Amino acid sequence: MTTSRGILAALIFASTCAVAPVSAATFAAWEVVNVSWNDVLNVRAWPASTSAIRAGYPNGTPLSMTGRCMNGVDLKNIAGLPKHLQVKQVRYTWCEVWHDPSGTNNWQTGWVYGRYIAPQ
Repeated sequence: MTTSRGILAALIFASTCAVAPVSAATFAAWEVVNVSWNDVLNVRAWPASTSAIRAGYPNGTPLSMTGRCMNGVDLKNIAGLPKHLQVKQVRYTWCEVWHDPSGTNNWQTGWVYGRYIAPQ
């Protein structure tokens, strides 16, 4: 009986991880902003404007942020600041997102430029 419970617990844990592999390490409290009406925010493979584009999202799209940004900015550390100060902190840096561009649970990281994101 104990072995069956252990196997069941492992299966439940594994299925939870497969659905949202890093949900505990991410938060979706940011969104795409300031993009021209006929354009999208490019999610790039690396934090550089010359890096490969992995996906593009229009204004208003919620983003799952890992919290990690370049230049020593950590979104988790600035989460308690007023919205305008959070925006100011990331304006000139790249921040990492966790996204599923194909909608097939093929989650991957990517990078967005801070000028085009804001807390929801």
